[in-house]
Amino acid sequence: MTSTADALQQRLSELESHLEQENPVLLNAVQSFRALDRVAYRMGLMQPNQSFATQIPWWPLISILGTFSAGKSTFINYYLGQKLQRSGNQAVDDRFTVIVYSPADISHTLPGVALDSDPRFPFFRMSHAIDEVAGGEGSRIDTYLQLKTCNSERLRGKIIIDSPGFDADAQRTGVLRIADHMIDLSDLVLVLFDARHPEPGAMRDTLKHLVADTIKRPDAGKFLYILNQLDSAAGEDNPEDVVAAWLRAIGEAGLTAGRFYTIYCPEVAIHIADEHKRKRFEKKRDEDLNDIYRRMEQVEIERAYRIIAALRKSATDFSRDSVPLLQEAMRRWRRRTLTTDALLALSAITAFMILSLQAHQWQGFTYHAEWLELIKSLPWGLESFEGLLLTLALLVHFSVRQVAALSVIPWLRKQIQASNPPGQVIAAFKANTRFWRPVFLGRPFGWGRQTRQALDEVLQSCESAIQTLNERFTNPRG
Repeated sequence: MTSTADALQQRLSELESHLEQENPVLLNAVQSFRALDRVAYRMGLMQPNQSFATQIPWWPLISILGTFSAGKSTFINYYLGQKLQRSGNQAVDDRFTVIVYSPADISHTLPGVALDSDPRFPFFRMSHAIDEVAGGEGSRIDTYLQLKTCNSERLRGKIIIDSPGFDADAQRTGVLRIADHMIDLSDLVLVLFDARHPEPGAMRDTLKHLVADTIKRPDAGKFLYILNQLDSAAGEDNPEDVVAAWLRAIGEAGLTAGRFYTIYCPEVAIHIADEHKRKRFEKKRDEDLNDIYRRMEQVEIERAYRIIAALRKSATDFSRDSVPLLQEAMRRWRRRTLTTDALLALSAITAFMILSLQAHQWQGFTYHAEWLELIKSLPWGLESFEGLLLTLALLVHFSVRQVAALSVIPWLRKQIQASNPPGQVIAAFKANTRFWRPVFLGRPFGWGRQTRQALDEVLQSCESAIQTLNERFTNPRG
């Protein structure tokens, strides 16, 4: 545990050294994450080898989703200026490909374990997450992920993820789990559709996952919806009908606002004989491509806001969800323990009185005197007997505590599944219900004025960071 904790702190120190030159605002964010970690350590909500800072990617992240044969790989190759990804009319790759910059001229392809075992990348320990939704599939991580390097200047300082094509009927649970994880972490998500399929209504399930499930998100602005390979519609009498059909389908899926792009790759475009139509298509394509590329180049800015937002969310959820949930679990445990203790004590007293009255009635001896004489006649005497009773009562009490704690855990686990609070709430609950923790303690260990003040300081640092970022691009004071 100590070695892994030291390795974590070393990684955070290296991140701080990098950000000190690259982005001082995010350097302060790392330090705020450390402060939040210390609170979680004190309360037992996190192990020393864990950190909130490692739960988010610190590199700008662009994800590219789409249907089969939507031209995702061709789009990536054209953007990078290299034929890095295989492309074709059929599905040519069924794995998520994480593309990163490398100064080497030769591109290298590495297996999924390279991503699963490296905390610097957004798929660190993804095998565990896959196992949670598809038992046993985590061991086959190489069939889900791969890492590719590329010497392209457009890739400097960012990561691009190419996803396998979406076919909702054939998607495996593990693939959908990775896709959702990828979407959550991304600063920009490009969703590509294939203009060569003029009946988008047949893709209702796919549209639901790519559109209907994304527009409700608080970060819906990071999604760009793109109708690709529009050159295939140039031969139609009215190519605008193709775009209109897709707009209707996406509108039916719930997207009624926002920009819808129409593009195609110039390198593999179908020749458009009509010069007027060709110029019109090229003009619209270039305008939309330039807008898309501009957003892709701005992910560095969006990355900074995302990380500050993640820090604020972690601190807010910690105090709003994790701590109250832990407090409620402890209240339930305390109530069940004391109630059971009282019932057992009352039962013991009642049983003792009944036996005493029966003995008095049947044998005709005096109630108090006879029982005292009987106890005194025992080899250990009255004082030892009282000690024995006390020891027995303590053993019963600690057994009741343990059983009460175990009875609360199923309820606590359901609450965690419903709200997904940050930190290990069950581990903290177990630590707070160990035998040396007083049952009358009204708050979790480590929670108090100093802890609340530390969380307030983290939230204040978030506000200051956002203001600093805003001042780079705006001047509210005129």
